[in-house]
Amino acid sequence: MSDSTTFPAHIMKTRAKIIAVLVLTGLIGACSVHKPATTPAGTIVVKPKAHPQANPTLFSIPPSKLPGQWTVGDILQAYGAYVKDKLDYYFVKAKVAYPPREITFIALKQEKKLELWARDSGEFRFIRDYYILAASGVAGPKLRQGDRQVPEGIYRIEELNPNSHYHLSMKINYPNEFDLFHAEQEGRNNPGSDIFIHGKTDSIGCLAMGDEAIEELFVLTAQVGAENVKVVIAPHDPRSYPLEVDSEEFPEWTSELYWIISREIEALSPVVNSTKTGL
Repeated sequence: MSDSTTFPAHIMKTRAKIIAVLVLTGLIGACSVHKPATTPAGTIVVKPKAHPQANPTLFSIPPSKLPGQWTVGDILQAYGAYVKDKLDYYFVKAKVAYPPREITFIALKQEKKLELWARDSGEFRFIRDYYILAASGVAGPKLRQGDRQVPEGIYRIEELNPNSHYHLSMKINYPNEFDLFHAEQEGRNNPGSDIFIHGKTDSIGCLAMGDEAIEELFVLTAQVGAENVKVVIAPHDPRSYPLEVDSEEFPEWTSELYWIISREIEALSPVVNSTKTGL
């Protein structure tokens, strides 16, 4: 059949209707696909996902706010109630008010676990733990940029990023004073930086928690105040067996670091709580 073939008028009308329906269907389908937004600089920014349990959505964020311009307040507005609903059970069980006055995260590299401890007016109590989905490197402190090591030590949260490439992220203050002192003593000019607790499942020296977990940790940290949050990162759980330097490749000061980490964790929880419900 040649391209010049002429169809009856009623067939042409039917084809036009079918094409119109297909075009409309395609447009609706395209609008329903969840695609990451691109900033003017070409950076991919993943939008927060809606969760059916509490249905937080981007509609909670003012429409004038474009991806890349969200604030911590915007994230609290979108996820605050949802996170409270999820965590209430654990805080009630631990008999700690929500939000608490202080929180401590204990990250255990070998166990791939992050514990949440909190207190209001009394002692710290175990709230719950989370899987660490990825943490690159091996046991031992971070020494230099590019070694892919998750650092070990006692840290603070110094920045909350609501526009992270990894959904949401919290920057820890590595290198801290201890790290900087020993780097200077050893002539290491670039001990590394930009270590985060974040979403997704990829790690290059960071703790990747997955999106749902980072929503809880981010919102809770924002509500408590970053200045009231401590992050303890250990090679393994010293409550199970002692932290010992078992490699000649570790710096001499690693024993001192492990003593500090052990003291911090054991003071928080001197006896392993057998009633932990875990994840």
